Amino acid sequence: MRFCPKCGALMVAKRDNNNGELYWACPQCGYREQHSVSSSNLSVLRHTIEHSEKERIVVISNQPTEVLPRTRATCPRCGHGEAYYWLVQTRRADEPPTRFFKCVNCGHVWREYD
Repeated sequence: MRFCPKCGALMVAKRDNNNGELYWACPQCGYREQHSVSSSNLSVLRHTIEHSEKERIVVISNQPTEVLPRTRATCPRCGHGEAYYWLVQTRRADEPPTRFFKCVNCGHVWREYD
């Protein structure tokens, strides 16, 4: 780990595209300096985060909206007075769920919070 001598930000190790040499670069002020470690000793750690199906939040899937219940709600786009609705717990468990609406007429989707 290396800090920029000019602004104090955390510097990042980069490789020059022209000659392949390593250098330290500051993302804040642009300061650069030569890297002291040979390229054979430098290892880059890369980790891909993968989520399970259970961890994904699906607001609405490709299922037909005709199976959703309907309610009287005015669409902000077309002014139609009927919409499909569903509830999703988007915030903490001690707060009320978010209500999503989809206009029966134009298909516009909007949400309401309590």
